[in-house]
Amino acid sequence: MAARRASRLKKELERLRRDPPHGVTCWPKDESRIDHLQAQLLGAEGTPYEGGVFSLDIRIPERYPFLPPQVQFSTPIYHPNVDTAGRICLDVLKSQPQGSWKPAHNLSTVLTSIQLLLSEPNPDDGLMSDISHEYKHNRPQFLEKARLWVKKHASGELREGVRCEEGEEEVTRKRKGPVVMIGEESSEVKKSRIVT
Repeated sequence: MAARRASRLKKELERLRRDPPHGVTCWPKDESRIDHLQAQLLGAEGTPYEGGVFSLDIRIPERYPFLPPQVQFSTPIYHPNVDTAGRICLDVLKSQPQGSWKPAHNLSTVLTSIQLLLSEPNPDDGLMSDISHEYKHNRPQFLEKARLWVKKHASGELREGVRCEEGEEEVTRKRKGPVVMIGEESSEVKKSRIVT
């Protein structure tokens, strides 16, 4: 079981390295252990999280892929579905019958789902009742607080390898760390397009 899990995780991480979802990167926290990962998500354009860099801590259980990974935000975030400890309320992070995790899901699915949750919070299934209430009944105040938290907590560096689209060049130039712009170009062009 452990060898199969390790083999699958290596394949998933290689796929995430080669062709990451837009605005996502993931890597082992310690190269000697494949069951403890870190990830970064870039806040999507048009959301209060736009331009923020959000770090995630991912732990892979022994029974993966039959059990979902345990994921939580390391970066504080003002969101109805994320509590103050960084725990995330999301169906794909829960085993059935309470959740929707299936062994066919993978790390890319999880990270993309979390990124979507940033764009589309679900206040009806919130972890933070006060933030959920504010999101439903006082959206301008929620947006203002969420943007403030991004400025205060999520203005860190992007790890090299985060895939960004052409329209996000301005956002990535403001970041301190290098961001590799990946598109349809050849590998020589990609190497020459590192934004600092």
